[in-house]
Amino acid sequence: MLEELLIHKPDDPIEFMINHLKQNNDDAPRICVLGPPASGKTTVKIPNALWANLIQERLSNVDCIKQGWILEGFPENQEQAWMLQSSGIFPRHVVMLYAPDTVLIERSGGKRLDPLTQEVFHTTFDWPSDPLVQERLVKPEDLSEQEVSKKLLEYHRNFPEVFHIYQKVLKSINADQPSVDVLSQVLAFVQTRHRSAAPFTPRILFFGPPGSGKSLQAALIAQKYDVINICCGQLLKEAVADNTKLGELVKPYIDSGCPVPDNLVLKLLTERLSSLDCLSHGWVLSGFPRDVEQGEQLQKAQINPNRVFFFNLPYESIMERLSQRRTDPVTGERYHTTFRPAPTPEIQARLRQNPKDEEENIEKRLNIYYSNVKALEDFYQDAFYVNADQDPYVIFEFIESCIIKPLPCKKH
Repeated sequence: MLEELLIHKPDDPIEFMINHLKQNNDDAPRICVLGPPASGKTTVKIPNALWANLIQERLSNVDCIKQGWILEGFPENQEQAWMLQSSGIFPRHVVMLYAPDTVLIERSGGKRLDPLTQEVFHTTFDWPSDPLVQERLVKPEDLSEQEVSKKLLEYHRNFPEVFHIYQKVLKSINADQPSVDVLSQVLAFVQTRHRSAAPFTPRILFFGPPGSGKSLQAALIAQKYDVINICCGQLLKEAVADNTKLGELVKPYIDSGCPVPDNLVLKLLTERLSSLDCLSHGWVLSGFPRDVEQGEQLQKAQINPNRVFFFNLPYESIMERLSQRRTDPVTGERYHTTFRPAPTPEIQARLRQNPKDEEENIEKRLNIYYSNVKALEDFYQDAFYVNADQDPYVIFEFIESCIIKPLPCKKH
């Protein structure tokens, strides 16, 4: 790969890395590249909440789900990292580039901008050959030594918190070396798969009413223990997007909003849960089974969870969480009339509610869940019960403790 890089000299080494990973990795890469100013990645200043919303929307697209993604320069601080986690976005690898401040300041000082094309050049590393371009280059206003020093100070202040959050999936790489050497070290790191910290191969089921936080907890468990996070609804959408034979059968039901027949769902799940990554690393599944009959079908297909959790949340809390959710149609940002109200009357006036969050529709979904949950609790007798009406990280600690400790022995 490095020989090809030296021969072809691609204009965009990051794109080269993406293509290389597509050809050589079965699992889609999910990578964050972080570092101080001028370390070899790019940053854009956008408010935290809007950043997280834009990133969640983009990374939820089919191409990112199938092919993977590389996120540059974000998160910059602890708050942004928490926002990503709350949105269910967890990188498999975090690359932290570093270099001495003197080197970074020197690099920044050499940058020049073409005001006509907005292309960036460098007096040492990337000087244009065209004399006309050379003449019109200007030094960016925000790259004075004072400005760069200010940005570096902010970076050093925020770095320890970000490092702590991602330390299990993070690797620091010296950026003060030839870019080819940096790239080879990055590639070696992102093509590895972290070993799970779980004492056994987890096979986890999450049950709970809408709004109980199953998706967030599944994402947190998947990140820490490197298990495969499988959402039944997402699996169906991926099958349709991939245009598989099963996807073609599922598509009419998805398009019409009708429930997908159990036999199709079970076939998709059986194939996915029998794949090598699920067998070797374990899985966490939410959204299926919805009733005992589906649970029995899973059992017949030799899909047996070794940890089952039921999330309990009072009716009033469910209604408060879901019915008060609102979306700004202009920015796509999400608000909550109680927990996160709109900052201005202008934004408040244009907020819209998703039809599924109307009380009548929430009631329908709850009735379906509660009509089946008692039988499911009897079916999975070794299940754990979670108080979902508390801080998400308190809930995570409880779930984690249940995963680590052995199941109680049955008395005969």
